[in-house]
Amino acid sequence: MIVLLLGLAAVLCGTLVPVLGVPVFAVVGGVLLSRVTTVRQPTLDLAKGPVLQASVVMLGAQLSLGEVASVGLGSVPVMLGTLAVCLGLAWLAGKALGVPGDLRTLIGVGTGICGASAIAAVTPAIRARSGDVAYAISTIFLFNVAAVVVFPPLGHLLGLSQEAFGLFAGTAVNDTSAVVAAATGYGPVAAEHAVVVKLVRTLMIVPVVLVLGGRSGGRQLSFLGAFVLMAGLHTIGFVPAIVLPALHWLAVGCVAVALAAVGLSTDVAALRRAGPRPLLLGFVLWVSVAATSLGLQQLT
Repeated sequence: MIVLLLGLAAVLCGTLVPVLGVPVFAVVGGVLLSRVTTVRQPTLDLAKGPVLQASVVMLGAQLSLGEVASVGLGSVPVMLGTLAVCLGLAWLAGKALGVPGDLRTLIGVGTGICGASAIAAVTPAIRARSGDVAYAISTIFLFNVAAVVVFPPLGHLLGLSQEAFGLFAGTAVNDTSAVVAAATGYGPVAAEHAVVVKLVRTLMIVPVVLVLGGRSGGRQLSFLGAFVLMAGLHTIGFVPAIVLPALHWLAVGCVAVALAAVGLSTDVAALRRAGPRPLLLGFVLWVSVAATSLGLQQLT
C-alpha cells in the first residue's frame, strides 16, 4: 500500500512540476521514507519486476513504427552516433573514474536512450542494485533540468532552425517531459519534431537490453517483444486513439510505483560511499552527447 500511495503521489507531483518529472519524486520520496518505514521484500520485488516491465510494454503504445520514417533518414545517424558515443564513453570514462560497472552502465543507457525508462528496462537484465538505480536516475534528471535551462539559449546562439533544434533536443535530452519542456521553449515545430525523435529513440531499448541481458536475455525477450508488438498494434491502428491517454498515464503510474520501490529499498549509506564520481561521469556523458548531436547534424 505504501508503494502504491507513494507512486500516485509522485505522479501528482510530477504532473505539477513536469521539469523534474515523476521519477525524481518517486525515487526521492522512496529514499526519504526508507529511513522511517520498512516494506516487505516480495512487495518491492513485484513493483520492481512485473510492474516495471508492464510500464515498458505500455510505453510502446505511444510509438508508431511509421514514425521512424517520418523523422527522416538524416536523424538516424545522429541518434545512432550519440548512442554509440555515450555508451563507449560510459565504459571508458566510467572505468577511468572508478565508477562501478553496473552504475556506469545505468548512467550510460539513461543518458544515451531515454532516461528512467531505459534504466528501468536494463535494471533486471543486469540485476542492478537499488542504490545504483537511485543514483543513476538522480544523475540523469539533474542534467535533464540543466538541459531545459541551457539548451534553448544555446540553440538560439547557434542559429538552429526549429527542425534542427527538435533533433538536438530529441537526441540530447533524456526524459520525455524534459524533451518537451526544452523544445516547447524553442517553438511549436521544434517540440513536434523533438517528440517524434525521442519516441523513435526509445526503440533502442530493445537491442541494448538484449545485449546486456547475456544469459538472462531470453527472459527479457518476452516483455521487450511485447513492447515492439504494442508499437506494431499502434501502427496498424488496432489500439483505439481514445485509450492512448489512459495507457500513457497507466504506464507513468507503473513507472512511479516501480521507482518508488527502488527508493524504498535504497541503501543511503551506499550512495554516500559512491561519492561524486558517478555525477562527474553523468556530466561528461551529457556534454558529449550534446556535442555529438550538434556535430553530426553539421556533418549530415
